[in-house]
Amino acid sequence: MEAIFAVWQRDLIKFFRDRARLLGSFAMPLMFLLIFGIGMDGALSSMLNVSGMDQLSNFNYVSFIYPGIIAMTVFSTSIFSALSVVNDKEEGYMKEILVSPVSRTNVAIGKILGSTTVAVIQGLLMLLFIPLIGVEVGIMNIAKLLPIMFLVAFTLSSIGMMVASTLKTSTGFQAVIQVIIFPMLFLSGAFFPLNGMPDWMNALVKINPMTYAVDLFKHAMLDVNSMNETLRQAMGLNLSVFGHQVRTWEEIAFIMALGALFVMLATLFFNRSE
Repeated sequence: MEAIFAVWQRDLIKFFRDRARLLGSFAMPLMFLLIFGIGMDGALSSMLNVSGMDQLSNFNYVSFIYPGIIAMTVFSTSIFSALSVVNDKEEGYMKEILVSPVSRTNVAIGKILGSTTVAVIQGLLMLLFIPLIGVEVGIMNIAKLLPIMFLVAFTLSSIGMMVASTLKTSTGFQAVIQVIIFPMLFLSGAFFPLNGMPDWMNALVKINPMTYAVDLFKHAMLDVNSMNETLRQAMGLNLSVFGHQVRTWEEIAFIMALGALFVMLATLFFNRSE
């Protein structure tokens, strides 16, 4: 346990000391929120007014995209935090740890927990934008969001750790991760409703773990029960697989199972790494 805590603590200290990383983590989410979110909100409102779709007059694109942006922050931070493993390899620090009597499994778990904690912190920092964009998020919504955020961050940190354990250079890691991260992100429903897609793309959406993670974020932050069925359908909140309406507990169970699988794979690959 001491080894896990030491590795976890080191990652947190590095995060808080790196001010450029801390401030830079706001750049991409803020850009999506202000430029993409507010711009598309105006465009969609105009389209709905022209089409005479009064039943969708309450559709707020900023409210729709906000949970997705928080999910994006947690998602990207979780996976990219594993870059520190590759950097430690390049700098020789990892070799010093691996030759010590400390269990490699404990080192891997400490790294995963460190990435998870950093991702949760950055996700919570995104809540600072609430007064600026006019989105209503209550204390109970945040209380529901926190364990979901941790679960998703832990699962994705395990994926990042698994990939980092097989690579030796930071350039290779970033190239591989970008190929993984962008399809998963844009096919998750974070930025647009998952309605009316071609069959082949809809199949990719359904096997994408981020689809269920983003859906959990939306249900935690949005007052789904107060929405009419048309608005709920327009916002893609009726996620179904093979005609089965996916429930919240099923999404949680699915992500927990993935987390258990990938943490085992991550520790296995890390134990075998040089």
